[in-house]
Amino acid sequence: MEVISWHSAPCCQASSLRGITAEKSIDCQSRPFSSKTKSFHLDKVKSKWVSSRYPQGHFGSKSRKLNQVSRVHSSLDGVQNADSGNFIDEYGTYVTGSRDDVRKAVIPGLPDEDNGATISRRFWEWKPNLKVYYETSGSENMSSPPVLFLPGFGVGSFHYEKQLKDLGRDYRVWALDFLGQGMSLPDVDPTPQLNNGDEPDKEHSLWGFGNETEPWANQLVYSIDLWQEQVRYFIEEVIKEPVYLAGNSLGGFVALSFAACNPQLVKGVTLLNATPFWGFVPNPERSPRLSKLFPWAGTFPLPANVRKLVQIVWEKVSDPTSIAGILKQVYADHSTDVDKVFDRIMETTRHPAAAASLASIMFAPQGQLSFGDSLKRCQMSNVPICLVYGKEDPWVQPIWGLRVKRQLPEAPYYQISPAGHCPHDEVPEVVNYLLRGWIKNLESKGSVVMPLLENEDSVEHDTAAELEFLRQGSKRTVKVRLYGSDFSLWDQISSFINTRIKDIKLKFQ
Repeated sequence: MEVISWHSAPCCQASSLRGITAEKSIDCQSRPFSSKTKSFHLDKVKSKWVSSRYPQGHFGSKSRKLNQVSRVHSSLDGVQNADSGNFIDEYGTYVTGSRDDVRKAVIPGLPDEDNGATISRRFWEWKPNLKVYYETSGSENMSSPPVLFLPGFGVGSFHYEKQLKDLGRDYRVWALDFLGQGMSLPDVDPTPQLNNGDEPDKEHSLWGFGNETEPWANQLVYSIDLWQEQVRYFIEEVIKEPVYLAGNSLGGFVALSFAACNPQLVKGVTLLNATPFWGFVPNPERSPRLSKLFPWAGTFPLPANVRKLVQIVWEKVSDPTSIAGILKQVYADHSTDVDKVFDRIMETTRHPAAAASLASIMFAPQGQLSFGDSLKRCQMSNVPICLVYGKEDPWVQPIWGLRVKRQLPEAPYYQISPAGHCPHDEVPEVVNYLLRGWIKNLESKGSVVMPLLENEDSVEHDTAAELEFLRQGSKRTVKVRLYGSDFSLWDQISSFINTRIKDIKLKFQ
């Protein structure tokens, strides 16, 4: 593995992990950032999905027909078979026809081991004793845009292996572990304990349970604000140019918050079942009086009365049976192979710093921006946002994604079924297909239309498709619905309630 040393970015100043550093990030002051990526200038485009960043009047009339659009490359044009009605669209999707207003199409599967991109595994030393683990692929794709994936709670960059191997064939791709998670846990105990030479008991075998904090860990808290600052330095120091961000669950929350405060570093954000809230302890900046009711806010060392509670909780959450049960809950398709995910989570639980890190995360203050505030700021800064949600998510249920769609009616919202809380790992073929299409749409400034769009009407109205792909020699089919800009939240709530009533009636028949 490669270790990259940290040094102060030209446009940043290193400071403490809380306080000054976090405040600078939340101030949301745009700084100039040089980018060497090529810009595209096209005379004709047609995609309302990019209207937030590229005003419609600049690129052509709303009434212009889709088949009059100029393409970046003629090879991307659809190939129509007049007799069969089958054709290949811009993304290599073989469209086999439609039934009951639902298109049927075949999309590419994942590459095999020999054809996938090579993944490099590295450490980046951000600050003393705080090394960030990350994985990267596609470094040879110098002319392509960079994509950075942010993980959910309790997992790490390993959860994006299917994106690194597949999307790394076309783009430069990174995935990192948040500090306090995965392989970004500290190498040394932040609160060393002295046991007078006696055999260490269970508490003494856990890091972070001492009484004195080492200088490097002073005011260290594994919080939203820290992770946001970690992402900023990572982009500026390692990637060195604006990126497309994609985040699942907690990673989606951080991605959105980061984009709201650093729009100059973000080309677009994809939310993968992003959690709309994080943290229980009020933020001292947003709620100074209320925050005083919580005497401890995730710093080291852990208070004595918290240590016993953490030990009890940790024994439960780190139990293999508990972890297996959670994975079964969040994956809608139980035939999905989650053995690697399970093994990597278990590997993390065996780290001596894991228990105290969990406590710091759970008691850390909320971010200085709420999910709704971040959405508003991204909207004001014209940051493109794409929503990709698994419909069968038991935690972040469809209503949360639909609420985001209501606030951002022009943002594409893809709902995948069956898929649970981690669609990128459960149906990576579909998520990768949608991500490719969205990035192409933005990079071409709308010349390449969004996936699932056929004509102008489909931009306004809902569009559904059954996407078929091969996985390990077997055919799989999932349904994807793209919600149009005339989306009605009330209609979706009514449909959701009616579906639940029907399900209940069936159970009692």
